[in-house]
Amino acid sequence: QVQFLESGGGLVQYGGSLGLSCVALGFTFSDYALNWYRQAPGKERELVATITSAGDNTVYPASVHGRCTVSRDNVKNTAYRQMRNLKVEDTAVYYCEVAQRGRGQGTQVTVSS
Repeated sequence: QVQFLESGGGLVQYGGSLGLSCVALGFTFSDYALNWYRQAPGKERELVATITSAGDNTVYPASVHGRCTVSRDNVKNTAYRQMRNLKVEDTAVYYCEVAQRGRGQGTQVTVSS
């Protein structure tokens, strides 16, 4: 059974840092690229990072570029997202997704001003 288990969300002050984790189970994690998405209330889903299957390349949109680093450990079937210099507009539910495999339920990140 495919499962995605995100963790690490929470409340953080403006300018702070936060790390997220995503454990993927039930498929060969190392065969797939992984995407991080976020969705804020009333807004469309936004792709906020992509990491290749081997973890050797990452892509970030302008909205988070320079403030976010994603990585993965294919032995642990886990992806990571390190966020820094957080802004109020980063407040959203963050979730990991693998094409054709599914996504997790997400973890809430709230940035206070």
